[in-house]
Amino acid sequence: MEIINKSHILLAEKNIRPFFERDHSGHDWDHIQRVRRTALFLCEKEGCSNFYTVDLIALLHDAGDVKLHPDENKAEQALKDAVLSIGLSGQLYEDIITAVQSVSFNGGNEKPLPSLEAAIVRDADRLDAIGAIGIARAFAYGGAKGAKLYDKDVMVRQTMSEKEYRAAPAATINHFYEKLFKIKDLMVTEAGKKEAIKRHKVMKSFVEQFLIEWKGQG
Repeated sequence: MEIINKSHILLAEKNIRPFFERDHSGHDWDHIQRVRRTALFLCEKEGCSNFYTVDLIALLHDAGDVKLHPDENKAEQALKDAVLSIGLSGQLYEDIITAVQSVSFNGGNEKPLPSLEAAIVRDADRLDAIGAIGIARAFAYGGAKGAKLYDKDVMVRQTMSEKEYRAAPAATINHFYEKLFKIKDLMVTEAGKKEAIKRHKVMKSFVEQFLIEWKGQG
């Protein structure tokens, strides 16, 4: 039986919404809402009955993202505070923390998935990073960090440490090769894999056209 209930969801919404409404990097409240909707869609497709648990993990999935905090310690504490603020404690507190921490990409250095619910939210979060929305978010984040659109002299990094991944990208187009084009093959759920294929094609077409236009060609 699922332990998370509607009251936890409502309290989490109330407590974290103000923080994410101040974001302009593509990790805003709208992103949280899209991930929630996609996660619940995948939850249904995958036959997972723990809708409230999936919804809560989706709500909290960026609460401890170091990109949104001054350093790792403050990011970790922000996540713990968010989980505590909705009244979770003991093993349930630990389980939600572990699930949320397994969602992040971390330059491809992600943590093991502890449950189907965490896998669903990770796939939903990654789907929001690709396709048409993913393109828009990539440039929003690059602009917020002062990254150039493209620089032919900046090499694409084939592997990255978590620290390197967290650093501001030198050029947004590189981000497609360093992360976004890899996501299709990192999906876990069957429903997520199918959707990722469609969104991947959208990005590939966009980047191909971008590079044509960058060269001044028609």
